[in-house]
Amino acid sequence: MKSFAVLLFLALASLGALAQKPEDVLATSTGHVYKLKDLSPEAQAAVAGYPERLKKAPGAMLEQMINEKLFAAEGKARNMSAGRLFYVERQAVPVPTGAEIQAFYDKNKASLGDYTIDQVRPNIIDFLRGQAWENRRKSLVQGLNTKYKVVMGKDPATPGLQPTDILATVNGENITGKQFQDIAKIQYYESAADIADGVLDDLDQLIFETLEGDEAKARNIDQSELIKLEITDRMKDFSDQEQAALQKALHDKLFAKYQVKITYKGPEPLLQQVTADADDPALGPAGAPVTVIMFSDFQCSACAATHPEMKKILAENPGKIRFVVRDFPLESIHSNTFNAAKAANAAANQGKFWEYIDILYKNQDAEDDASLKKYAAQLGLNAQQFELDFNSEKTAAEIRKDIADGETLGLSWTPSIFVNGIKVRDIAPEAIRAAINKALGK
Repeated sequence: MKSFAVLLFLALASLGALAQKPEDVLATSTGHVYKLKDLSPEAQAAVAGYPERLKKAPGAMLEQMINEKLFAAEGKARNMSAGRLFYVERQAVPVPTGAEIQAFYDKNKASLGDYTIDQVRPNIIDFLRGQAWENRRKSLVQGLNTKYKVVMGKDPATPGLQPTDILATVNGENITGKQFQDIAKIQYYESAADIADGVLDDLDQLIFETLEGDEAKARNIDQSELIKLEITDRMKDFSDQEQAALQKALHDKLFAKYQVKITYKGPEPLLQQVTADADDPALGPAGAPVTVIMFSDFQCSACAATHPEMKKILAENPGKIRFVVRDFPLESIHSNTFNAAKAANAAANQGKFWEYIDILYKNQDAEDDASLKKYAAQLGLNAQQFELDFNSEKTAAEIRKDIADGETLGLSWTPSIFVNGIKVRDIAPEAIRAAINKALGK
């Protein structure tokens, strides 16, 4: 097990271009050199500020781990999960009164432009409730710190930190150096990868805009005419998808014509030990060269959009992919998600998992218990057995195990998709397909 000092060194060393200077070259194309200093001020600031963020990270990570244990202890005392406790407490935040909304609007009218109060009312409500929730959360954490004794131990930034060192004790439960280092490794990677993704997006946009100018000049037209010829005039159904496809085609054509070479490299992908239990629902042969594990929440709209795309990818690669679904219900934001997971597991026991979750994804606004039973009846499931499995402690325990495994992997949102142990950071269909194709050696 590496000490924190070694972890910090590796984090810095793996940043690649994040440690570069403004004059360093990130990419080239015919007639152009693109440097860090050419990117947006936001991208440059993110790169420049990262080493300082690393120094502050250990304290913030430990605080997060302590808070998670406090919520878990209080949830247990209230006979609910930490996520459910979070949801209940947040829902208790009152809706702002009309007077409070009006006062906020009057105070900020100059920055709101010509928008009327009715036009921005939902935004004001969300903002004020967000502020109120943050205050309530801080107060709750402060109270829980008193209720559940928190004893601070060794500083996580201590040189030579050992796996057995105690960083804090919460309600009699220790947070060890190993637990911290396991989480830190993931969070350092995610933080560095976030910045790298932002830099690459910024760099790609800069290059594309530059090459549009070059191509327009080569054709002796202006850029607006180039866009008209290559995109607008070629559109047939005028959908967002069609426009995006045409724009990508122009992008790829220009990058090839002007010989774009990107030398910027983000951190190497983090390989994690992502496993599946024998009883986890799966499609595809067990010996497939690629295993895709998707942690899902059946009330998550992004999961609903990703699920059919995964089925398409499976159909495109028969026999080459094993697709496994594991539960990660986000109880902190979705009211019925845990019960939906229980229902899906109950349907799985009768061989109807995939048919059942298809229904769940299409009815995310109706996942109350009565609806869950109705969907089981639609599939012709044995009602008595479904009820028994739905209420079984074994079913709930399996879901909690998936959640715990997901948290160990540093997950906090869904869908979270792993391809042969490497997390897919972009859940757009083309990104998932690219990650799978890479694993297949295509």
